[in-house]
Amino acid sequence: MQFSRILSYLFIVSFLMLVNLSCQKKDKTDTNPGLQLTFSTDTVFFDTVFPSIGSITQRLIVHNQNKNMVNIANIRLAGGTGSNYRINVNGTPTISASDVEVAGGDSLYIFVGVTIDPNNQSTPYVVTDSIEFLLNGHLQSVKLVAWGRDAIFYRKATLKGNIVWDSLKAHVIYESLRVDTNSVLIVMPGTKIYFHKDAYMAVSFQSTLKIPGTIDHPVRFQGDRMDPFYKDLPGQWGGIYLDKGSKDHDLNYTYIKNGTFGLSIDSLGTQASPMLVINNSIIQNMTSDGIFAYGTSITSVNCVIGDCGGSSLDILYGGSYDFRQLTVGNFWSGSVRHAPAIYLSNFAYDSTAQQKSNPLSKAYFGNVILYGSNDEEIGLDSIATALFEYTFDHGILKTQLAATNPVRFISCIKNKDPRFVDVSKLNYQIDSISPAINQGAPLGIPFDIRGIDRGSEPDLGAYEYIKKN
Repeated sequence: MQFSRILSYLFIVSFLMLVNLSCQKKDKTDTNPGLQLTFSTDTVFFDTVFPSIGSITQRLIVHNQNKNMVNIANIRLAGGTGSNYRINVNGTPTISASDVEVAGGDSLYIFVGVTIDPNNQSTPYVVTDSIEFLLNGHLQSVKLVAWGRDAIFYRKATLKGNIVWDSLKAHVIYESLRVDTNSVLIVMPGTKIYFHKDAYMAVSFQSTLKIPGTIDHPVRFQGDRMDPFYKDLPGQWGGIYLDKGSKDHDLNYTYIKNGTFGLSIDSLGTQASPMLVINNSIIQNMTSDGIFAYGTSITSVNCVIGDCGGSSLDILYGGSYDFRQLTVGNFWSGSVRHAPAIYLSNFAYDSTAQQKSNPLSKAYFGNVILYGSNDEEIGLDSIATALFEYTFDHGILKTQLAATNPVRFISCIKNKDPRFVDVSKLNYQIDSISPAINQGAPLGIPFDIRGIDRGSEPDLGAYEYIKKN
């Protein structure tokens, strides 16, 4: 009898020990620095346009997919007390929570709220923050994004049919916007289009972008940051793609600034029907090219392309181009710029690294100023298997080329400072002692980019000098 009691006692003790060991194993906190949390989303969006002061709550699920418990050392709003957002962790409203345990295979719910006054003009168009998670010395984060000021917002959007954007509200693009096949987007005078970081616009095959801006009401494309630090900061957004097979693009009084590139144009057009007509427009402050043109066709009058980390005008794989009263000022200082301000070629490399030629049937530059900080601002790159036609007709050129061929270079001035008003402020108007004054040929362009009468002796470039009384 006593022996049976001892066996029973030993059995109970062993069972309790096994249970205890099992519980300890299950509840063991894993401190492996390689562990990571997973989340129900990488970005919590509040994509409602607030009609008044807005308060909305969203849910974020944090998963511990490891078999053991983890201890999240810290969960916090990166923006701290100044954030528009608030979080609730384990039922407690906070901006920071410490030592939050999540059992193996379990989840944690975090509720995120945001309060925004869309009528406050100091509020950014896109209000961002993040929630940071510190686990075993490793930092992870989930982005928080809300629409701020009252505007029309697009996130990974596609426009179909004939669309008209008016200027009653700003248009804000987050991630991307595409004009679908066989569609037309018309952007009315005075409209402002803002892009969040890395966002871009693309116009598809058989589709068209038309911008009938005016001298008093230009259309503007730029980044969505309004604070002074970002006023002249390049690379804030992607750029505008005019895809292969898109057609009949017409841009007038269009200002594009502070992106990675301005316009990327991919198609083979014709002189009779250019793929892009761009007049009275300014493209400036891009980390890459101002205009990248691949085997396409462009006509342009009274345009300014300034300060690009690549070429201001990069023409690759031939095509047909006509630029009149063009000002190019490339004094990029954000990094070392190796590319010339204007680059012309009649070939490209295919996927096997073989040269593939296409005729550069026309590259006409009439009454131009082409200047910059490099010793050579004209790049000519051609192969003999295709036409390579170019003409500089009356201009100021920064170049080490001989520029004596009377067919290629007509009445051009080499390496003489055009005397821009203030290149540090991207002001490429010419001052009173500029050698560009009265040096242009009569090309039938009566007014400059500001509507100033050019008279019978036009100046070079997009700006006519105005004599001060």
